[in-house]
Amino acid sequence: MYKMDGEKDLQLLEKRFEELSRIAYQRDIITFTDFLNLNEQNILHTLPKDRLFTRISSFGGYGMAERQMAAFIPDALYLRYGKSEITPAEAGYPFCAVKIMPLSRKFSEDLTHRDYLGAVLNLGIERSKTGDILPYGNDALIFVHQDMTELICSELIRVRHTSVRAEIVSLTEIDYTPKYEEIRGTVASVRLDSLLSVAFSSSRTKLTGLIEGARVYVNGRLVTSNGYQPCEGDVISVRGMGKFRYESQGAVTKKKRISVVVHRYV
Repeated sequence: MYKMDGEKDLQLLEKRFEELSRIAYQRDIITFTDFLNLNEQNILHTLPKDRLFTRISSFGGYGMAERQMAAFIPDALYLRYGKSEITPAEAGYPFCAVKIMPLSRKFSEDLTHRDYLGAVLNLGIERSKTGDILPYGNDALIFVHQDMTELICSELIRVRHTSVRAEIVSLTEIDYTPKYEEIRGTVASVRLDSLLSVAFSSSRTKLTGLIEGARVYVNGRLVTSNGYQPCEGDVISVRGMGKFRYESQGAVTKKKRISVVVHRYV
């Protein structure tokens, strides 16, 4: 739905966001996008406010979700609820969680994110209808548009060579926290390129191209300046490499370098 190949597709995406916001405002209802990747989320959140008619809220099923649905919520609903924020449960995001499990754990392969994604896409389901895929142990959780859950539960019977079954899990039952590796290092200054160097154990020179190449997002927003200074708690995502959280800044060493701690998600 949101595949973009150039400026024309970018304009179509922006118009789609405007249309959803307008419908929400005019009909006094909440409207939703499909699942958005980081680039699409950035386009949405950098749209000029005067082009939208409602507030925006996003949710992907758990706190650290990368792929998220956006909800366009008219002010009238905030007044109706008598609060300044509406929870995901109150908004009623139209997606579910599906748990995929091997029929026989003894003979299950070590399946990856790519394996699960390939199996789902082979059912004819578009990527925009699926959110994050979270493999853990021999199982996996996948967030998927509610219109696709029946298809997955009835038709997904194999991932690679492993026979599987799928069942719907309530979003309220999900308490998922990504695993991470704690990395400590020192930087001359707390800049985006310096933190990337610590997190991915590479030189700033090699990583500069990632930032300038529009592959780095801070809290879901595209950042193209190497000198950008993240704040403690910011989540930094690099397309094709992974993501980490800038956890804390510590003492200054004798060589006048700043100690930092990052949590790289694995």
